[in-house]
Parts: sequence; structure tokens; C-alpha cells
Amino acid sequence: MPQYTPPLRDMQFVMHEVFNVVDELKAIPRHADIDADTIDAVLEEAGKFASEVAFPLNISGDTEGCTLNLATHEVTPPKGFKQAYAQYVAGGWAALSCDPEYGGQGLPFVMNQCLYEMLNSANQAWTMYPGLSHGAYEALHAHGTEAQKRLYLPRLTSGEWTGTMCLTEPHCGTDLGLLRSKAVPVNDGQLEGSYKISGSKIFISAGEHDMTENIVHLVLARLPDAPAGSKGISLFAVPKFLVAEDGSLGARNPIFCTGLEHKMGIHGNATAQVVLEDA
Repeated sequence: MPQYTPPLRDMQFVMHEVFNVVDELKAIPRHADIDADTIDAVLEEAGKFASEVAFPLNISGDTEGCTLNLATHEVTPPKGFKQAYAQYVAGGWAALSCDPEYGGQGLPFVMNQCLYEMLNSANQAWTMYPGLSHGAYEALHAHGTEAQKRLYLPRLTSGEWTGTMCLTEPHCGTDLGLLRSKAVPVNDGQLEGSYKISGSKIFISAGEHDMTENIVHLVLARLPDAPAGSKGISLFAVPKFLVAEDGSLGARNPIFCTGLEHKMGIHGNATAQVVLEDA
């Protein structure tokens, strides 16, 4: 029977005996109180989650795959995926290395990398659901407006919402300079600073699911006066459900899954074809 054994001793050897990571981290003010016992205890629990919760869903999830309801555009992940994600959130794993200002634990990023090394080894298809959120979190944390940070970061940090990257389009593959998705500014006095985005995207990992109540899509598109090529690309935050200033969810945003790709080995992840219709 397949099994997954977390490589805890290897990780401890590299961190403590090769890189002397505790002393290195203590030189960083925000990690001044870190110690080896804390690192080892957290990673031991991470290993338990990877081997006891994520891994058992690996083969069954890949066999079952995701299910798309074409009438509603809703995707149901394999059995057990949603429950495992709820357990992940309850354990605080989504917040491990996130900024305490937004509800994160503020632990060193290397610990988050060790967590994801184990999760990806145990069950990559499942791990891509929370994993894509880190890209959305980091982009908004570094470049988002204060309003965007206030709305999105606490919920991405907690795992209450997940995130995606909507990059590739059917006609251009990896050459993003050819993308055609367009973003038109909204000038109605109520949604100033907002845009209506139309286009289609492919290969969007974790692009649709029912594991969280909202998904924050980061979408590449062009403004009307944008130059050709990659220099003309802008990045937009497009939630599955529109978000009010108090964080409550509003109307369904017209960004829909219209098909699922079938990538070998990760059938349990919703690799979505996505259409935006003035989203």
C-alpha cells in the first residue's frame, strides 16, 4: 500500500546543521524569538497533516477527479477534499507565515516552504487549492491598494477565501504578450477605480470549487490604450462574488468555469477554462 513519510530529519539537518537557520533568523527583528524547538514542533505537526489528511486522498482524488455542472458552472472537487481543506484552515496552516497585521502567524517563510514541500509530495492536486492563494496573497500584499489589502488579505490569510492566477489564454499559450482580455474603466461615479473585464483564460488551477465561499482571481488584461506586447498588461483582482466595503459578499461576478482540463496526475485539482463577461 502506498505511504508517505515526512522527511523531517532531512529538513532538520539542512536547517539546523547546514544553514544554522535559527541564528540567521534571530538577526531579523521580527523573528528574534524563534527557536529550534518551535520550528521542529510545527513541522512535526505539518508532517502529520500531510501524511494523515492530505496523502490518503491522493489516489482516490485522482481517480475520481472534479465534476463540472455545465448549467451552473459550479465545480465539485473529489470526496474528502473540502473536509480536508476545512481541517487545514482550522489548524491555522493557511496563516503560517502571513503578516500578523492581517491575521497571520508571522512565522519564518522557510517553515511555510517546508510545509508545502510535504503537502506537494503527499497530494499535489489537493495542495494546489490553498497553494494558489499564496501568489494572490503576496501580490496583493506587495502591490494592492489599502482598500484591497483590507478586503482581501485577512480572508486569504485565514483561508476563508482562496486565490488564483488567471494568465494563459487559448490562442497564446505561454506568450502572454499576445493576450486579448480587455479591461474597460467603469466611470459611473459608484465604482470609481473599477473595471469591466472580458476575455477567456485556460489552465487556471483551482479556478472553481466549493471549498470556500469566495475565490479571488488575479487576472491579466489590457486597458484600451495599452501598448502591444507584455508591457501593455495590467493585473486586476476579480472576486468570484463581489465584495462590499465591510467584507460581506454581494452579487455573483460573471467570471465562470466553462470546462475542465485533464492534467495527468492532478485530476483532483480543478484546472479550469474560465470566461469573463464584463466581470
